[in-house]
Amino acid sequence: MLKKLLSVSVGLLLTLTVYAATVEWADNHPDRYVVKKGDTLWDISARFLKQPWLWPEIWQDNSQVKNPHLIYPGDELVISGRHLGRGGVGPHVRASGYDEAIPPIPLSALKQWLKNTRIVAEDEYRDAPHVIGLEENQLRGSPGQLVYVRGLNAQPGTKLALVRPSGRYYDMPPEDDGRPREVYRQAKDDFHDRRPDILWRHGPNEFTLSGNVRFLGYEMRDFGVVQVTRSGDVSSALVISSDFEVKAGDYVLPIDTRPYDDQYVPHSPPKVPENMRVIAFSDALDAVGPRQVVALSRGSEDGIENGQTFSIYHEGDVVADETDYPEGRTRRFFHPHDAKVKLPSEFIGHVMIFRTFQRVSYGLVMDAVKPVHAGDFLFDPNNVP
Repeated sequence: MLKKLLSVSVGLLLTLTVYAATVEWADNHPDRYVVKKGDTLWDISARFLKQPWLWPEIWQDNSQVKNPHLIYPGDELVISGRHLGRGGVGPHVRASGYDEAIPPIPLSALKQWLKNTRIVAEDEYRDAPHVIGLEENQLRGSPGQLVYVRGLNAQPGTKLALVRPSGRYYDMPPEDDGRPREVYRQAKDDFHDRRPDILWRHGPNEFTLSGNVRFLGYEMRDFGVVQVTRSGDVSSALVISSDFEVKAGDYVLPIDTRPYDDQYVPHSPPKVPENMRVIAFSDALDAVGPRQVVALSRGSEDGIENGQTFSIYHEGDVVADETDYPEGRTRRFFHPHDAKVKLPSEFIGHVMIFRTFQRVSYGLVMDAVKPVHAGDFLFDPNNVP
């Protein structure tokens, strides 16, 4: 942990000079601010900076804050923008516990996405042990009952997670030349949950007539915990806890001991992967707004990491120029491409990454002036596309 904190501190220090040159302070900001219960790093920076992901600018003026992840209610912060005095209340020993520290983002808004949702690769899914039956031939199981698991190699006493697929992500070549790849989320209801059918039969190495189909991952819901009681070709496991009933066909995976990283602060990405888009969201059918979760089409293999903040833009529509190229006129017939005009992309809001997998990441919409839709693009928050 010490190494990790040192590396975070060094990285922030190296970028402070850049932040200082580009940061814009909000009008009429105070010289000092006392941290209140319920604050988050984003909330504080959003009050005083026009670009909230440049929070290290505030930290730069507060030398008493040794660890930017450990800021507590009652701390007094210098909010100057002019580097006055370098120090707020000065160094002191804090008696508060770690649990009282304010988080970078409102973790309460994330709920199941922090601990109960994961993205797994095809190989991991294909090899996952599965529940093949329940004691006394019951159709459903609950805490205190035994389940029988096939394909499990674990010692008695081992605790494992019960998981169930909720969807899968993939992208495909576009129908029209020059367009970005199309990204899709296929919900569990759209495919069978029997493994021979759910396996991706058009994997990342298979080429269609249009090109390569790229599999991004299976979305799995962690819903319970079992403890192995007997090992064998078919192992026995006791259901310790579950959010809903266990059934044959559920899967067993190792428990994720650290499902998310809370040791980060908002920051802009060094670069934005090509064609990074919103591919799905929670708790809504058509669109989401602030404090809602979105799934994004790029992950750790593309350089995505927790804390990175992106601007969300909606791609401009293509409209017909009815003034200079009216319908039915010769000019429109001979110049069909000139008759169509692509409108500028529209700014929607900001999203911050809080959980990252190999090819998919989850982000929290921090602010939005319009609803966020699936297919919206992500850009560098410091540059307008």
